[in-house]
Amino acid sequence: MANLTLSNIFLTLGIIFLVISVLGQSKLGFIEINPGCFGRVLALFLGVASLAFVLLGGNFSVETVDLIRNYLAKAIQQNLPQLNEILNS
Repeated sequence: MANLTLSNIFLTLGIIFLVISVLGQSKLGFIEINPGCFGRVLALFLGVASLAFVLLGGNFSVETVDLIRNYLAKAIQQNLPQLNEILNS
C-alpha cells in the first residue's frame, strides 16, 4: 500500500485545489463543481499554500528536482521553434 505521508497528502491536495481554481464550474461525471468567484480564489490560495508547504518543507530530494529541471530544459530546447511560431502568430 502507498505510504501516505504528510507531504504526499499536501501535494495531492495542492494539485486538486489548483485544478478546481483553474477549471471553475465543471461537471465530472456525477460530480458537479461550482465554486464561484470567492471559491476559486480560496482554492487557488489553498493550492499554492499546500504546494509551498511541500516544496519549502525540504521533502524533495535534490536528484528529483534536478531531473525535473533537466527534463523541462530539454523539452523547451527541442520545442523552441514551435513555441516561437505560436508566439509570433
